[in-house]
Amino acid sequence: MQKRRWRWRTLGILRKLLSCAIGSIGLLALLYAHQQEIGMVGGEQSWIVELVPPHLPRAPLPPSKLDVASEILDFDKLWKPPSNRDYVPCVEPSSNYTTSGGSQGYLLVHTNGGLNQMRAGICDMVAVARIINATLVIPELDKRSFWQDTSNFSDVFDQDHFISSLANDVKVIRKLPKELANATRAVKHFRSWSGIDYYQDEIASMWADYQVIRAAKSDSRLANNNLPPNIQKLRCRACYEALRFSPRIEAMGKLLVDRMRSYACRENTVYWKVKDINSTEQRAKGYCPLTPKEVGIFLAALGFPSSTPIYIAAGEIYGGDSRMADLQSRYPLIMNKEKLASADELEPFINHASQMAALDYIVSVQSDIFIPSYSGNMARAVEEQGRLKEGKKLSTRVIEIHKRRQGSPRKRKGPISGTKGMDRFRSEEAFYVNPLPDCLCQKESLSSMNASFIIR
Repeated sequence: MQKRRWRWRTLGILRKLLSCAIGSIGLLALLYAHQQEIGMVGGEQSWIVELVPPHLPRAPLPPSKLDVASEILDFDKLWKPPSNRDYVPCVEPSSNYTTSGGSQGYLLVHTNGGLNQMRAGICDMVAVARIINATLVIPELDKRSFWQDTSNFSDVFDQDHFISSLANDVKVIRKLPKELANATRAVKHFRSWSGIDYYQDEIASMWADYQVIRAAKSDSRLANNNLPPNIQKLRCRACYEALRFSPRIEAMGKLLVDRMRSYACRENTVYWKVKDINSTEQRAKGYCPLTPKEVGIFLAALGFPSSTPIYIAAGEIYGGDSRMADLQSRYPLIMNKEKLASADELEPFINHASQMAALDYIVSVQSDIFIPSYSGNMARAVEEQGRLKEGKKLSTRVIEIHKRRQGSPRKRKGPISGTKGMDRFRSEEAFYVNPLPDCLCQKESLSSMNASFIIR
């Protein structure tokens, strides 16, 4: 009896020792796999984290039986950069451009729409402030629309950089002066797609009666075409140089990009966002986004192997996880913000749609391939950024099928023939989607003269 008790007691001690050993090994492995240091740099948090978060596999999944594309097309040949035809950014003002001087009053701006709609609107209002000789007060972001986001300008964008970058163009201040806090304001819905004459004649004349003008909306308030070259270049400087994301968002976006890249040298980005829509009506008009199943079929038809890492740049997926099953079965390595970052890392951004969209935008711009499931504001914003830089890379199969639509620089499209009134403006290609010829110039090298000329 005593021997039996002794055996049970010995066995119990051994079990405890074994549990402690396993726990110690697990703890050491966890600490090794997820070393993280959070420091303070310039008052902002900086993340220094390992590339692959601990809850994700260490390497891309092996190709499955669905990977028939690799038998047809060499994986390395899927990506081919479009020709830039020697186009380079040219956003600097002309020699007769004057720096901003004293203003006639203050322009308040209420932006509207999602992140990229607000971005375009803010840049337009910078140009409008220049046209009407106004001091621009830092714009107010949309807090009341579908997005229900309480973010302020400085939460999403680098406010100090925005002010300093535009110092020679427009005076920008953080708040309206206290002495004008209760001053009568002219609240104005600027006319959509207006030219310089409208702002110089109708809007600027309001300075005779008001010190403060408030723009009730900011989207599409400035014409795409037929504006002075210096105004068009100012729009580009505002969009591509002045309006950058806050250091916190930039740091988190870089972290997501680095982790995504740790899976493979290539990444593919698909985007869709959900609103309340009538799917039957939208699909009949050709407005409906591709479903996840259709995206999977599309990617497979292009030749992407099933081991391709895919980043889903989106909010809630229409139909939920059940709609993702077909895409997941074809492409198991599907990532998003929530998979690449921990809950603690995303916590500062999680309840702010504009900040979450900014993270998706950063990853999308850095992707090798960007495939929108529909032509929304995010798709157009990523396209514009690609044009100004080196252009997105396209599958060789897409290049073969779309010989004239390869992503190379081309002149912005005008209105559709036969359209009239506002429909004429709506049919134009948006300025920020394709800022050529205003902000892209073709460089022609003449070797005989050993000189380069810029052709505008």
